Amino acid sequence: MSVTSPQIPQPESSSKHAEQPTQRDHVYFFDTTLRDGEQSPGCVMHSNEKLRMAHQLAALGVDILEAGFAIASEGDSESIRTIAREVGASPNAPVIASLARAKREDIEAAARSIEPATRGRIHTFLSTSDLHMAAKLNITREQALDQIGAMVALARTYSDNVEFSPEDATRTDPDFLVKVCTVAIQAGATTLNLPDTVGYCLPQNYADMFLNVRAHVPGIENIILSAHCHDDLGLAVANTIAALQAGVRQVECAINGIGERAGNAALEEIAAVLVTRRDQLPYEHHINMKQLYPTSQMLSTCISFGAAPNKAIVGKNAFAHAAGIHQHGVMANPVTYEIMTPESVGVPHNSLVLGKHSGRRALEHRLIELGHKLSHEELDAVYHRFTELADRKKTIYDQDLISLLQQTKATVPA
Repeated sequence: MSVTSPQIPQPESSSKHAEQPTQRDHVYFFDTTLRDGEQSPGCVMHSNEKLRMAHQLAALGVDILEAGFAIASEGDSESIRTIAREVGASPNAPVIASLARAKREDIEAAARSIEPATRGRIHTFLSTSDLHMAAKLNITREQALDQIGAMVALARTYSDNVEFSPEDATRTDPDFLVKVCTVAIQAGATTLNLPDTVGYCLPQNYADMFLNVRAHVPGIENIILSAHCHDDLGLAVANTIAALQAGVRQVECAINGIGERAGNAALEEIAAVLVTRRDQLPYEHHINMKQLYPTSQMLSTCISFGAAPNKAIVGKNAFAHAAGIHQHGVMANPVTYEIMTPESVGVPHNSLVLGKHSGRRALEHRLIELGHKLSHEELDAVYHRFTELADRKKTIYDQDLISLLQQTKATVPA
């Protein structure tokens, strides 16, 4: 059962937010569904599925499409090349990125994989926290700085679009992180991504990290800062928004929030926040909002699970109302309980779910949709039977309502 949604009134902007947008008012969406997303259990996609998703992500309007990790396998490398050729070859196509460790063989493999794209990017990374450098890489800080400088410079010989990520940035010593960022920029990085690799940060911590590097890294005003957040504490989207408020202008995210462990920041949630709270976040972007739900649905057909029912924006229950008080409000004016219209994100319509929490108004509304206009007495009688049935049965179907209606008409005088 659906209710037509009127236009949501938008808060008035302050004079500051009403200014003409500049380059720094644009947020770039870096989608990693096909790379970090595919790395999570149950999310492996075949090459034809990755290509289909890549076409849809281009239609969605992502700016950068991270198509895979070229060195991982010959199949992944060929999949990136196919996407670069078939999705990334037009002038208006997204930038096609390939991930690479800060190693020569990785960077060379990434460079080969993005060759067919009109615009390609090499995204290289190296762990910089003392924990990772000691336990995983067995290198010193000085060795890390040398490796970052050499490998970013190597990547620049293949592409003028190079992103560097200091893995585990949020657990990296802040003074050392400044040195890392300085070396990466001097070596030619054009985008600097500071990831919350293990989802450890609180929003203010994450914002402060970016404010610190912005204050102390020479030349940082000439590059794009990027946020990449994981959801281990359920804060990936909140941390990403905090980063935007601290000057970040690229957000790394995935459809339905899929990704390593608890997942990445969900692209659809970030996009919806930017549109719904434009009064606080007055940034432009290229996302076609009406493609959010279709993209989510397509991903669900490519991997082994769909979005959780209570998933924001694209979940089955995101625009469903079950409580009688909420149903009454939504029927009077959907804005009472919906801060965006379902149609604005590509969902066909909202729905009123009939169950033991529903009121007379919702029941009457559904019966009218089914072609039955009842008198006050008939509605009371049907509603009484409806509540008795709802206490015994979790799901009420239209045929149940018709049966109740027939029982009532047999007992209520005309």
